[in-house]
Amino acid sequence: MSTNEFRSIRDALAQGRAAQLIREVDGRPYVRRFVPSERLIILGGGHVSQALCTVAATLDFAVTVVDDRPEFADAARFPGAQSVRCGDFEAVIDSLGVSSGDYVCIVTRGHRWDDVCLRRVLQGCQPSYLGMIGSHRRVAAQLENLAEDGFDRERIASIHTPIGLDIGAITPAEIAVSICAQLVQHRRSLPAREKLDGLLQETGADPQLLRYLAEDGEPKALLLVLSTAGSTPAKPGALMAVNADGRGWGTIGGGWGEADAMARARKLIGTGRRDVVRVNMNSDVAANEGMACGGSMTVLIEDAADPA
Repeated sequence: MSTNEFRSIRDALAQGRAAQLIREVDGRPYVRRFVPSERLIILGGGHVSQALCTVAATLDFAVTVVDDRPEFADAARFPGAQSVRCGDFEAVIDSLGVSSGDYVCIVTRGHRWDDVCLRRVLQGCQPSYLGMIGSHRRVAAQLENLAEDGFDRERIASIHTPIGLDIGAITPAEIAVSICAQLVQHRRSLPAREKLDGLLQETGADPQLLRYLAEDGEPKALLLVLSTAGSTPAKPGALMAVNADGRGWGTIGGGWGEADAMARARKLIGTGRRDVVRVNMNSDVAANEGMACGGSMTVLIEDAADPA
């Protein structure tokens, strides 16, 4: 592995392209994909939107917030957003070019603007996820009006409304959690997030880890989970790095199992070698540390120093 290898991955993701890391072990290729963050378009810049942006950004969504009021479409209100747009809702929606991979949450300040946004989105490409806030009674009447106006009933039926999972949420922060839970539920139900032939399950990209691997040339080791059995804290494709001082970036699950793998990894730094180890999560040590998951992980560990 070299810094250039991860620099290419980082640059591809920055350009909205997928990338992959391939490792061959015992004649079998393992492909670790890196998929760009899904774009979450939040239509509305109120209190729920603020909380939603904060939580969604921590879940690796690339957030765009839209409002037609300058005082609400203020980047200072949304530090986790990649973009904050101010303008007529319909015009901004058109300019964003909603795609089939996007997530759209309609949480504007009132029934009128919710309806305007929903109709505009339905006139374009069907996003992967479309949700709208509102009470059961209100949205039922609104959806029936859409059907009467000729909008496709199948598309109408796919709208998540009232938005979010039913967890009894009341405050803006609680509502944001319920929405994000539904976003994750939807994300994880998609085939692209499942383990397919030749591909490892995890596809996310920890920005801090990727930045370290792409930019810091200090001696380090790379750890990649190749497979798991039973109950484990990480899935195939989990990735991390560790330097000679024992500092880690990313995670392969934490706890005793990760600590054990990191200790082995530090011994490989500077050797130019690699090893495949099996980390058992049901050992006596793991049990004493409260990590008795009952499963095991196969982890590839390799010296990640740049060539001299």
